[in-house]
This record gives sequence, C-alpha cells and structure tokens, in this order.
Amino acid sequence: MEVFPCMAVTRYRDSMNKTLDTPARDGFIMPAEWAPHTRTWMCWPCRVEAWGGAEAMLRAKQAFARVVRAISTFEPVTVVARREDAAEAKLATSCKAELLEAPLDDSWARDIGPTFLRGPAGGRGAVQWRFNAWGNKYQPYAHDAVLATRIAEAADVRVYDAPLVCEGGAIHSDGEGTLLTTEQCLLDPNRNPHLTQRQAEERLMLYTGARRVIWLGEGFSDDETDGHVDNIACFVAPGRVLVGVPSSPSLPDTEPVKEAIRRLREARDAAGRAIEVIEIEQPARVRFDWRGRPLQASYVNFYLANGGVVMPSFDDPNDEKARAVLADCFPGRDLLQIDALDIVEGGGGIHCITQQEPAAP
Repeated sequence: MEVFPCMAVTRYRDSMNKTLDTPARDGFIMPAEWAPHTRTWMCWPCRVEAWGGAEAMLRAKQAFARVVRAISTFEPVTVVARREDAAEAKLATSCKAELLEAPLDDSWARDIGPTFLRGPAGGRGAVQWRFNAWGNKYQPYAHDAVLATRIAEAADVRVYDAPLVCEGGAIHSDGEGTLLTTEQCLLDPNRNPHLTQRQAEERLMLYTGARRVIWLGEGFSDDETDGHVDNIACFVAPGRVLVGVPSSPSLPDTEPVKEAIRRLREARDAAGRAIEVIEIEQPARVRFDWRGRPLQASYVNFYLANGGVVMPSFDDPNDEKARAVLADCFPGRDLLQIDALDIVEGGGGIHCITQQEPAAP
C-alpha cells in the first residue's frame, strides 16, 4: 500500500495553474461522525427500481420511518421528500422530522447529500461531489447530482464543488486528518477514469482537509456501490478501525477483507499512530436480493447520533454479538437496533440513508 504525502496538495494546485479555493486551503476538515451534530439529513424513498417493485419499496419506507423515529430520540431529523411524497413522509414518520421539499431521483442521503465540514472560528462548509449514480447504474440522476448544494444552502453553509466523482459512503474520516476509502470504488473507470490514484488522493485531501488517505484495495462483492467503505470498515475512534469480517471463510469477501486488515495494520494515521483493528463478524446467514445477488448486509453500516448508536439487525444469529461489539466500541451511548433487511434490499444500509450535519463548536 502506498500512502502519498501532504506535498501532493501543492502539486495539484500547481498542475491546475491556479490557486484553488478549497476546504483544505481555507482551514476546513471533515469531522468524525461521533462529533456533535446539529441534525441528521435523510431522503424519502422514491426510485421503485432500486427495490424491484412498489411493495418492496413500501416496506423500505416503513423501515426508513423506523430509522427516522429512532434518530429523533437523539437529535433533530430533516427528511428531503418530493412534493408529491411529503404528506406520506410526514405521516409515516409520525411528524418526528422536519420536511424539506425538493426534487429527488433516489434516497441514499449519505451519497447524494453533502459531506459537511468544520472550519476555523466555528465555521461550517459542505462538499458537492460530482455524482453519476454509482457509475451510471441508474437514470435519471440530475436532481440527485445537485442535492448536496440544495441541502447545504438550506443549512446555510458554504458549498465547495469538488472535481471528483465520489459518494459520501465511499469515504470515512477520523476527524483528525485521516481518511478511509477503497481503490475499487474511487478508481473504478465508471467514476474517475481520467485520474491516477495519486490524483484522486490529492482531490480527497483538498476537499476533506485530510492529510493521510488509507486505501483498502478492491475485490469486494458489492456490485451496487463498487465497494463503498462504509460497508467494510469505519473509524470508531482515532487510531481504531472496525472491520466487518465474513462469518465463513468460504464467503466471497474473505480475501479482500484479509487484505484490508493487512493494509490497516501496516498503516499509520495522520498523527503517526498505528491502527488498532477491531473485527466484527458479519451476518451468518447468506441471503440474496431481488436481483439474485448476495445481500450486502453489514454490521459496519450503522449510524452515530448524538449520544446514540442506531445499528442494523438482520434476524441473524450474529445480531447480538454485533451489538456487544458496538457497545464496547461506544461505551456510554444508547444502542438502538433496527431491522434493516428491507433497507438493504435496495442496495444500502442505515449509514447509507443518513448524513450528519455537524454542530458549530
């Protein structure tokens, strides 16, 4: 694994032949998810194709609503919904969320919403990544491609347009300058075919304020997002990374996960710390989605709210073991476990449908 130094930021600015107005230059950084939030943003499901039919999407809406109600016990929630869906969203969530009416193509707030930033003197910002529907897997996506800017404007924060095709689920931050991502996603020709790994890393650093990027390789079986890191690994504290480990060595992600763990153990974060790897066993039951593909159920795909952890359950023997692992990772937080199978049927999990807006210091 090669980790490129901070000098890359300067080279990138020089290659563009101008001084870029970027978050890193302006002192912004992507905070950790465990930092205090002002609110959580979500989007109401609207693309029937993602779930394979109206009945499955109805079940997904019910599951989304359960997540809204769970998070609302910890912090405010705002749900973005199309005008024609606003009344349904309000009723389903029992008025536990504010609504923002806006055009939508899909419902994965982590990926189509902004990556929020914190800056000097309490300032906040947001990144509008280039969005192409996970490598042009769905059409249309024009509304989702500008949703991050709509949300940032509603939150009254400055928006930075990043020259990189990226989704929020593709990156994870420790809040202290270290970023996790995968080669499989950001280096896929369907995202950034014109960029080398070094160039992609330079852009990540410029627009998240990261000083170190740890790449976790490829070969993961997730065809929907091409290996989003939020289904594989996440920081649970600076210097500590939780990794989802297949429950059987015969499962397809076994070797890619072993390689990810090897890279993490050899890496150092932006502060020079070695990475402690915490393993969490993934669901024991192998299920398939409506397309016949392996269901990407992951205990890593949880959400941190103010004072709480909203995590998935999958009607699986490993649900309780996963709960115990997360309880150890986040002592003092309340854990709420939500049946997430109907969400995962659409291609994502609880983390994928949420996006935190950090509080000002």
